[in-house]
Amino acid sequence: MSEPQIYCPQCAWRPLGTSRWVCARQMGGCNTSWNTFWTGGVCPGCSYRWEITACHACKRYSLHKDWYHWPETEQHESEHQLEAEQPSSR
Repeated sequence: MSEPQIYCPQCAWRPLGTSRWVCARQMGGCNTSWNTFWTGGVCPGCSYRWEITACHACKRYSLHKDWYHWPETEQHESEHQLEAEQPSSR
């Protein structure tokens, strides 16, 4: 299985390896700066799991999980595999 493409679900901006987010102190965070996609949204400083991620381009928030886009062919293969594993109702 290949890696997902990572981009903003609202404007399609793609973060770079050098892109950084901050565990916001004003929201109870620890002020650590890191690339949130390296850790799946978990702050390496305090282990807080961020459910939302701000886009650096459009400045809007989206669920962190919605940034991960899997190739459509793999998604269809997974669906067919699940269908094949289901018992037949006939």
